Amino acid sequence: MPFLGVHVAIALCFAVHAVRSGQERYWLFILFAFPMLGSVVYAVAIWLPEWRHSHAGRQVVQGVQRRLDPTRELRAAQDAFETAATTDNRVRLADALIEAGRAEDAMTHYEAALRGLYADDPDLQVRVARAQLESGRAGDARRRLDDLIQRKPDFRSPAGHLLYARALAAEGHRDKARHEFDTLVGYFGGFEAHAFYAETLAGWGETDAAIRLRDEALRKAKRLPAYARRMNRDYLKRLERIGAR
Repeated sequence: MPFLGVHVAIALCFAVHAVRSGQERYWLFILFAFPMLGSVVYAVAIWLPEWRHSHAGRQVVQGVQRRLDPTRELRAAQDAFETAATTDNRVRLADALIEAGRAEDAMTHYEAALRGLYADDPDLQVRVARAQLESGRAGDARRRLDDLIQRKPDFRSPAGHLLYARALAAEGHRDKARHEFDTLVGYFGGFEAHAFYAETLAGWGETDAAIRLRDEALRKAKRLPAYARRMNRDYLKRLERIGAR
């Protein structure tokens, strides 16, 4: 009986998916006429391919690929750039370099991409600021972002906002950094901002505040679906280490 209950629950979930996504109605018959087997067939034939190409699916797949083969994207980006040295391929290579911890090399490619149509691209400016920050040039990163804010006041970038807060903290502007971080954790998707803020607070010696932020974030994470927790796994692990002896 417990097995039947699990089958029905899974089949119901897939049935809802089938109806909402406009699948052929015979899938409903398959789901309920063939206990468990129907759900397995639907998952392999319909749900997994669709989920894999969703934003959440891509995030999970990319995370798994990075763990299994950390240099895979860097090799692929390098091959693509060597095959065709386009601006898009250069930016892809720079993205892969910065994820591999090679911020100086990434900055060389980002700056080379800041030409022509891309000379004033705000997303690319944010990428350059990240490379500057992660190569120890917090002041340059903050000034670049200040200039971007002045030139494009309507541009919105949570990633850029987080870089700005981190740069302020790295420069020692605690009050300004605290204000930016407080704003960030109120709207930032995921737990990246929480992790950086908690680590910053701990670095300032404000351990109690860091632990309160950690506990609040971890309570929030427990209410999320499993795939969302997997997407934020690295940042949640960083939060768990806050306050650990």
